Amino acid sequence: MLTAIPADAAKPVWIDLLNPDEADIARIAKDYGIKVPDRAALREIESSSRLRADGDTLYMSAPMLAHTDTELWEIAPTGFILAPQVFVTVRYAPLGVFEGVMKEAGEAEDLTPALALVLLLEAAVDRAADHLEHAAELVGEVARTVFFEDMGDAGLARETRVLRRTIRTIGRANDRASRVRYMFLSMGRMASFVTDRCTPKLDEAINDRLTAINHDIASLDEFEVSLSGRIQLIQDAATGLISIEQNDVVKLLTVASVVGIPPVLIVGIYGMNFKNMPELSWAWGYPYALGLCVLSAVVPYLWFKWRDWI
Repeated sequence: MLTAIPADAAKPVWIDLLNPDEADIARIAKDYGIKVPDRAALREIESSSRLRADGDTLYMSAPMLAHTDTELWEIAPTGFILAPQVFVTVRYAPLGVFEGVMKEAGEAEDLTPALALVLLLEAAVDRAADHLEHAAELVGEVARTVFFEDMGDAGLARETRVLRRTIRTIGRANDRASRVRYMFLSMGRMASFVTDRCTPKLDEAINDRLTAINHDIASLDEFEVSLSGRIQLIQDAATGLISIEQNDVVKLLTVASVVGIPPVLIVGIYGMNFKNMPELSWAWGYPYALGLCVLSAVVPYLWFKWRDWI
């Protein structure tokens, strides 16, 4: 699908390609001499593949975040082609950040290809900041659970369940933060690449906005590094708390087993085969022994259940 902005212009300033077909690719190549990269090319991770110049045309790619309104975020490789006469974006997934920027760009009177790119980079960085703030909120909630809630009387099973959910939540926040960092660092490299390649030709205002984008990304990077440190601390603390509780249980069971070893040893030596054993003449001696076996299994189980160990 091809979307042109402004829509009523004979030569649009920004062309957005969503899941382009062969006809769209051929049209762009014919009208502007631009070779649209395919999905495989956009997935390349080498800097030489992500950022390259062909004359006055800059070919760039960066990972964007798709499906951020769901639990399962995905990395969507996206292409950015900046030519003197047109700005072309290539994507193979719906991206929410594009909708607002395309509306703003369509209303701009002095829209240029470089300005369209700057608007998109600014919106992507703002969206990245929002994602990091949300991840920080999750980390703060988890930190309160781990460090400030007293679960001493909650029981081992409940505490383990809470801490297990905590570890999953903090892991999800860490995964999202790392994806966001991957995205905004790529945006920063794009901004620097455009500045280096186009500085003599860029308007001063555009150049200043690209510099501001790099400064914002540096701040986000510092924030993400700090957030990752907090996440690692909470993960270690939650894991340590689970280990401490389980070690206490293991110590108690070890003591109980050691206490039971001497009687078992004595019974094993003598075999309980004495002449004067009244149970030998009991009619119900065998069922009585089986009942004791069942009782010896049920009582520890109920005690563990009462202590909330299982």
